[in-house]
Amino acid sequence: MVEIDLVYEGQLRSTARHTPSGTTLVADAPVDNHGRGESFSPTDLVATALGSCMLTYIGLAADKHGWDVVGTRISVKKEMVADPLRRIGRLIVDITLNRDFDDKELKILTNAVTTCPVKLSVSDRIEVPITFKQ
Repeated sequence: MVEIDLVYEGQLRSTARHTPSGTTLVADAPVDNHGRGESFSPTDLVATALGSCMLTYIGLAADKHGWDVVGTRISVKKEMVADPLRRIGRLIVDITLNRDFDDKELKILTNAVTTCPVKLSVSDRIEVPITFKQ
């Protein structure tokens, strides 16, 4: 179990500390939700977690099969909705691979990204379209 300690700093800003490493990050409410928007918003961090988790699982699959995936990129576009409460509606994932992969390899990579823990934890109410580019 990992513990994250958070402190409210005022003006809709919080600081989080990853207790095992001591690394900290700042989260700000976005401008469109009365914040300063000077750092990641909490919902931006959900999108960040999804992309990072997917890259980690691509790396795990690559290690298992002896592939080099250094330079592979993921872009996650977050769309908010109000239905009636504000929430994430879509996380659009574009994966740009560092090289061409054949159909069998792409199937392995697709399985990797769709079974990462963050993807499996995202609510079914959030659409997560995923595209691969080579």
